[in-house]
Amino acid sequence: MKYVLSLDQGTTSSRAILFDRNGTIVDVAQKEFTQFYPQPGWVEHDAMEIWETQLAVTQEVLRRVGSDGSDVAGIGITNQRETTVVWDRRTGLPISKAIVWQDRRTAGFCDDLKERGLEDDIRSRSGLVIDAYFSGTKVRWILDNVSGAREAADEGHLAFGTIDSWLIWNLTGGRVHATDPSNASRTMLYNIKTLAWDDVLLDLLDVPSSVLPAVCPSSGVVGTSEKSLFGSEIPIAGIAGDQQAALFGQVCVDPGMVKNTYGTGCFMLMNTGTSAIESKNNLLTTIAWQIGNETTYALEGSVFIGGAVVQWLRDGLGIIQTSSEVEDLAATVDSSDGVFLVPAFAGLGAPHWDPYARGTLIGLTRGSSAAHIARAALESIAFQSADLVRAMETDSGIQLASMRVDGGAAANNILMQFQTDLLDVSVVRPRIVETTAQGAAYLAGLAVGFWSGISELKTLWAEERTFLPQMSHEERESLTKTWKRALDRSRDWIESDKNA
Repeated sequence: MKYVLSLDQGTTSSRAILFDRNGTIVDVAQKEFTQFYPQPGWVEHDAMEIWETQLAVTQEVLRRVGSDGSDVAGIGITNQRETTVVWDRRTGLPISKAIVWQDRRTAGFCDDLKERGLEDDIRSRSGLVIDAYFSGTKVRWILDNVSGAREAADEGHLAFGTIDSWLIWNLTGGRVHATDPSNASRTMLYNIKTLAWDDVLLDLLDVPSSVLPAVCPSSGVVGTSEKSLFGSEIPIAGIAGDQQAALFGQVCVDPGMVKNTYGTGCFMLMNTGTSAIESKNNLLTTIAWQIGNETTYALEGSVFIGGAVVQWLRDGLGIIQTSSEVEDLAATVDSSDGVFLVPAFAGLGAPHWDPYARGTLIGLTRGSSAAHIARAALESIAFQSADLVRAMETDSGIQLASMRVDGGAAANNILMQFQTDLLDVSVVRPRIVETTAQGAAYLAGLAVGFWSGISELKTLWAEERTFLPQMSHEERESLTKTWKRALDRSRDWIESDKNA
């Protein structure tokens, strides 16, 4: 066996990546698919198009290396997590468009759950805050709004799945309806302590158990692909939601290890081992993965505007022409010279959760320049990420020793140096930054014996660069204090609208 195949099904594109025994990329194929916005706040995908693009790129990458699938040890699947598909078991066809994780159409129902005082109970069972982000309310909406859906579900004809389940169903020709705990823990229907679908949550969200997939370990063979698809039956052996897969791809396998993905937003996860730590600081408690009988948990925090602040400098202010120019512009000054930017363009995410905050640019003087604003924008990403670290340290009682980073903005050296200075710990950038796909490949490879165990995976991970703190304690404390003052000025900015 030469390869492990990773199917990386994201929000805007489907990708297939082949990895070899050294954990390095052999080949990649990628294809974008359509985004649908039928109403303000609604976001949909065509689940059939997702399957067709995923199949096409998988066949393409195998064809390019001359493989008929017989030299592929296993398939790992990683996916946009909360996106929801409901299909008819009899035809294999979706009964509606998929509702994407970004979709807000069920926010009103979530408000009703909060008004009923159910937040603590739902958090205790699922590890999640009540929000339209998660899959459970989306399933309910489809069942209530698609003609005949409730009746078909009651008769056992419908299946619900996140994108991993949808791909597994199609890969196996409808023989397997399965998910893993990392994806199940993002539905608001799964009890992360009992490791089972929760009857109380199913009742609250009015979702019948007949539509649910079986929950299988994240690393383990759940079925094989149809021979007609690739030329050989290939074991489907790894499943994990994208952020958990990235944590595993970064080999953050020991409690206290943290990865931060610097994308459009930032997603930070801390491995908390076999303990499901209930957050007191507005973080999510989630299942990272399950290998054998051992379940590993994580704390997760998200920053709404990470790399997107650089896009704003480009598209909104026009002070750069391309996103890659921001580092060179910021490097023309030694500091932000007292300028602070709080990019609360859509409110503040974890740990603040203030939907009424708005973006704030403060500390401007006559001497402030585009370079100072660019530097403040980069620093805002680090300040927000540092807020997540402090919340995680408080919740877990674990002092951060190092942080592994990935995502597009992690390539920015000024940002990474400022991040390590703020945290006073090393920040480590890996040689291979496709950590999401790599994590799914690792989970699959472990299940089929392609790699011998976690210890071998640790030897495969390699750093590209380690950033070490250079800032004085006094400067760090002063900057953090001023950031908090800037945060305070951004909060409740549209309070009058809230009270209207």
